[in-house]
Amino acid sequence: MSDPEAGGAFPADVDAASFRRAAGQFASGIVVVTTGTGHAMTVSAFTSVSLAPPLVLFCAEKIARFHDAVIAAGWWAVSIVHEDAEKTARWLATRGRPMDGQLSEVAHHPAPVTGAPVLDDALAVLECRTTAVHDGGDHSIVVGRVVAVSGPADPPPHGPLVHYAGAYRRLALADRGGRPAGRRTGLRNRGLDPVQSPVEVLVADNQRRRQPDRVPVRLLGQHAVRGQPLAHLATRQG
Repeated sequence: MSDPEAGGAFPADVDAASFRRAAGQFASGIVVVTTGTGHAMTVSAFTSVSLAPPLVLFCAEKIARFHDAVIAAGWWAVSIVHEDAEKTARWLATRGRPMDGQLSEVAHHPAPVTGAPVLDDALAVLECRTTAVHDGGDHSIVVGRVVAVSGPADPPPHGPLVHYAGAYRRLALADRGGRPAGRRTGLRNRGLDPVQSPVEVLVADNQRRRQPDRVPVRLLGQHAVRGQPLAHLATRQG
């Protein structure tokens, strides 16, 4: 492989379809970004950036009509979408949808600071002021300072809507054996499952020992509706 710092060139461009499939293995939440003028767009490329000051970012496709609208507005709001709002997410991701009345069939209200419409049933809402816009290929990376936060309820009444491998998904209820209830066990047919007690999971480590590794997990609490514990892998010691 050539060394770009030594004046060489990278290999041939990555195949777009392969890149999309690989990137799709990174599960992300779904948000709806709105402006005070009523423009709205479903976004999966969203993340927090900084705690002090509180910053978030999202990526907007440059050819989308929403792109110029949100850049011009300078203020926007983020509604974090819950698991039963797939219809809303799909509608606000539809290309060529009418500009007027985009939210006419969606329950919403004006955010208290920015006045941007936010979803009534959002898990949480962040109101933001644009602080920077960076070029990101065919997208713009819009960074905003959070000026107000609403929610979440404690505990939240729903889980989040998740996007994974090109499809909308939700956190699936697991049975006592750790298998997704009512679903086949193949990855293609599974949702994203909360880890269930006991607080230890098996992680395949075929590359190193050809044996499963026992990795501790730290409980994050229980799903408000389904009562299943949520957890993540804890830091390995030693």
